[in-house]
Amino acid sequence: MSELLQQLGIDWRLLLSQAVNFGLLLAILSFFLYKPLLQLMKEREKRIKEGLTKAEEADAHLKDAQTLKVQKLKEAEAEALTVLRQAEARAKTHEAKLLEAAKQKEAEALAQAKRLAEAEREETRRETRREAAALVKEALIKTVELNPKAVDEALIAKAVTHIYEGTRSYENTKK
Repeated sequence: MSELLQQLGIDWRLLLSQAVNFGLLLAILSFFLYKPLLQLMKEREKRIKEGLTKAEEADAHLKDAQTLKVQKLKEAEAEALTVLRQAEARAKTHEAKLLEAAKQKEAEALAQAKRLAEAEREETRRETRREAAALVKEALIKTVELNPKAVDEALIAKAVTHIYEGTRSYENTKK
């Protein structure tokens, strides 16, 4: 075989030394370069996986936060609607109370007006009685002054006219 190698122009010592050199270079490179590079690549792969895991977790948290946000908004809307309905109910109750108070005041004012009208009517009746009494008294005085024989229809007519005119003047003052 040595002849074959010589015919091809290969020196077995040189080939052996190059094989040893290559083995040493391979051992040195694998120890100082290949293993640290593999370790660095594994660490990077691990960090990338961690980053992806954290990104997925962040996405999940974001989805949870969005779901929570939507839920809180719905709760807030429901609460606002409840507060609005309660406010409307209180407003209606307050309105009913105000209407009732207004009706009571109206009834009191009407009752007061009726009392005042009744008192005025009563005062008018008393005044009319006083005036009628005064007129009757005046008529009696005039009648007593006259002789009963002299009293005739003309005097009676005159007294009635006088009484009628007094009543008319009283009624005109009321109007």
